[in-house]
Amino acid sequence: MILAVITVVGLLVIRLSATAPARPTLPDEIEVPAGEVISAVTFGQGWYAVVTMLEDGDQVLRLHRADGTTFDEVLIPAD
Repeated sequence: MILAVITVVGLLVIRLSATAPARPTLPDEIEVPAGEVISAVTFGQGWYAVVTMLEDGDQVLRLHRADGTTFDEVLIPAD
């Protein structure tokens, strides 16, 4: 029993002391079409996605992380 507790504590110390991966960063400014409000952001390999609220639903914009240009748009209609 004591050996199990020591093992668990040792694994926790090793795991928690490991260096965390770098957090993705957003640019200082994200340009979205006029009148749209950003409601969510997520990250991928070399890109980030911005969800904007529209009057008739939402829109997902995928942008290149390097230069911020939009390369994909998906409209999500309101229910």
